[in-house]
Order: sequence, then structure tokens, then C-alpha cells
Amino acid sequence: MVRAAGVEPTTCGFGGRYSIQLSYARNPFIKSKPMPTQIIQNMLRASQARRQANTEIAQPAVFDALPHFIIGHSLFDIGYSFALTRLRVCSLQCNVVYRFMNDPRFTKLADLLIGYSVTLKKGERILLDMIDVPDEFTIELMRAVRRVGGLPLVETRHARIGRELVRATDSEHATLIRDIELFRMKKTQAYIAVRGSNNASESSDIPSETNVLYSKIIRPVLNHRVNKTKWCVLRWPTPSMAQAAGMSTEAFENFYFDVCTMDYLKMAKAMIPLQKRIAKADKVRITGPGTDLHFSVKGIGALLAEGKRNIPDGEVFTCPVKNSVQGFIQYNTPTIYAGSKFENIRLEFKDGRIIKAAANNTKRLNEILDTDPGARYIGEFAFGFNPYIQNPMCDILFDEKIAGSIHFTPGQAYEAADNGNRSAVHWDMVLIQRPDWGGGEIWFGDDLIRKDGLFVPKDLLPLNPENLK
Repeated sequence: MVRAAGVEPTTCGFGGRYSIQLSYARNPFIKSKPMPTQIIQNMLRASQARRQANTEIAQPAVFDALPHFIIGHSLFDIGYSFALTRLRVCSLQCNVVYRFMNDPRFTKLADLLIGYSVTLKKGERILLDMIDVPDEFTIELMRAVRRVGGLPLVETRHARIGRELVRATDSEHATLIRDIELFRMKKTQAYIAVRGSNNASESSDIPSETNVLYSKIIRPVLNHRVNKTKWCVLRWPTPSMAQAAGMSTEAFENFYFDVCTMDYLKMAKAMIPLQKRIAKADKVRITGPGTDLHFSVKGIGALLAEGKRNIPDGEVFTCPVKNSVQGFIQYNTPTIYAGSKFENIRLEFKDGRIIKAAANNTKRLNEILDTDPGARYIGEFAFGFNPYIQNPMCDILFDEKIAGSIHFTPGQAYEAADNGNRSAVHWDMVLIQRPDWGGGEIWFGDDLIRKDGLFVPKDLLPLNPENLK
């Protein structure tokens, strides 16, 4: 076996670099000269330059038969694979292994999550739930836990494996998963989930009835995590997210770290007047193109979402009195739920219940809303105002924070701002009210709170984008 040196490490985006390690073995039954290292390196460089699958690289002086490179390429997979077929002279093995640089933004984000979002204390146990996330960030997060004296538990998952786990599940299997997950969750005081995915529609072909079964059985785990632990959930950037946002990989990388590491303490202070106004409010009216809703929030209260539960963050949320919602709402952003994409959702309410629902996929929409009785009642009403997030990208952790937006959410209510509604569903649907999205108004009684996405009262002006950046 002869080993050749790898080519120079190459930058691959999101702080990543990869190096190429290769080796080849001569076929002892064929008389030929060993393949020079330089030729192998030139072949790899040529294949990289082409950047396409099934690229042919002719080396007739070396091979008796023309080899073909079959390049398996996925930017955020752990590695690439290169294979030569129809080889008679030698075999070549090449692995591309990602080696992430010590990006200071990794450390900054990890410290923010541990020190600010979940405020982990010495001796506390935390579950780190990592889905398609580079090992390097997982390690950085573990180190941040240990810097404050915490005890990290780590679960490493992959979206494709998760799909297969649910796809053919049954009640016995789902109950086993629930019992194990719930036992572990009860042993922790904090929880952070970092979720990456190369395909937002990975679970789209799981049968509806299977999703409903699994969601209902696993719900106690989610309930315990939400109500009994200090938790925070965020995404990890991927090329599919950059594509959904209509941005280059590099531009999305910069956007991601800007929005995730912004000054959330400053934002939290600006939220307090809105929280106080909601606590005193009764009647709420929302108007805009295709929208005329009215409901009560009396006695519900409001909570700040200032980087403690989600990253990115930027919302104040409450909940309508369960039976008070009347009228209709036309959402103007796309949304993905259970792997299916929905657009132009319109909901009509009577006495709090969704009596009519339509979208580009009305049948699937109503299947989800029929998961259980609570799925047709609203469990959350929130203002979004993160100044860095301007447009939807079909990722709810970003979309629900869009500046000048609201979300009006069918399904489960949070116990901290509770109207008593219970459901396996919690589906944040977003309406943007900035002028470029059609505009709109929100009223508390006779007070105009926000017009065309901008807050109007003097005490709420600090929440407008120019004051939060």
C-alpha cells in the first residue's frame, strides 16, 4: 500500500475546511508502474474543478481502462467519497474529512446558549440534542457546559434516521421511545436542541396517521421539557436553509451568526412595555388584506421570548381566551409542518374554533387540524420583531420572529400563558404586516398598537427595527 499526501485544505463554508486523504493499492496481477502521487493529486484537483457527478478523467498512460470518478457530494455530510470503477491497474480510495476551524463564532454562540439562554449552574445536568450538527460545534457546546461546572449528556441524531424511526412505528414502539426519552428528560435540569437538516421535507412521506399516532404518544416528553426544564432550541445552518432564504452560502452564514448572537439583553428591556400592555388588555383586533379577527386576551398575561427559549428570538406572546376568537385570517407566508409545505392558508373562526380551513393543500391541512379537538383552537398569539429577519424561509424558528409579523397558532397552549387548550399540534402560522407584504393594523381596544409592521405608542418605539440593531 502506497500513501500519497493530501491536497491543501480547502475552505467549504460555515467555518469549515476539509482535507483530502488518499491511498491506492496496485493490482499484483497486472504489470504496471506505480501511480505517481502527483498524478493522483492532479486527478483530484481536476475532479474538484468540474464539481459534477460522474466526471470522466482520462489517464490512458496510467490505466489500461478509462476510469470514471463517481463523486458523492453533500456539503454538510461528514465526508465525500470518491471511487474508481473499471480499474484494472490499481484501486484508489479517497476520503474528504471535514476539519472545522476554531471559528470564534462557535464559542460565542455556545457561551450565549449556556450562560444566557439556559443559565446553566454548577452541578446541573443538561441534555444536548444534536441533529445533523458538526461534531466540532457539539464539542464546543460540551466545553461551554463544563466551563460553568455543568454535566453534559449528548444525543447525536440524523434526520434520515429519525424519518425511518417514525415511518414504520406503532404504539408499542412509540411508547418504548417515550418511556426512555421521558426517563432521561426527568434526570436533567436543562435542554438544548440544535437542529440541522439538508432536507426540510425529509419526513414528508410519513403517513399522516403514523405522524398523529407518534405525536400523541411522545407528547409527554415535550410537555415535560417545555414546562419543567430550562430549554432552548435553534437551527444549524445548512445549504438548504441558505437556498430557502434566497441567499448565498456565505451570506447566510454571516446572517445566521449575526441574528443568533445579537444583543438579546437590549431587546429584552425593550419588550417589557409591550408585555405590560398585553397584561392590561382585553379586546384585540387584527385587520389587513383578507384578515379581520377579534378576540380577548383578558387574564392570560404575556411572556417575553428574548433568547431564553429560542435562538434566534424576538417575540412577545400571549394566548386568546379559548372561545373568544371570531372572524378570519389570511396568512401570507409559506409554512412547513410534518414535512409538508403549505401556502396561502386561510382560517375562519366561530366561538374560538376553526370552522373552515383552506390552502394550496386543503386536504392535508384539515387532516392535521383534525389530529385532536384542540388542534382547531388557538394556543398562541405573538408579535415578532427581530430586526435582522425580514423574509420567510420556511423555517419557523426564524419566520415567527420576522420584523413586523404576528403568528396565530392552532393547537397546544403554553402553560405559562394558558387558555387551557391541549393538543398534539402546535403550528405557528405567520402573517407579515409590513407595507411590502400588504400592511395591516393591530388594536388593543381603542389603542392602535402597530400599523404596517411598526409600533405606534411611544413606549413601544424601542421595538422597531431601527432601534434594536
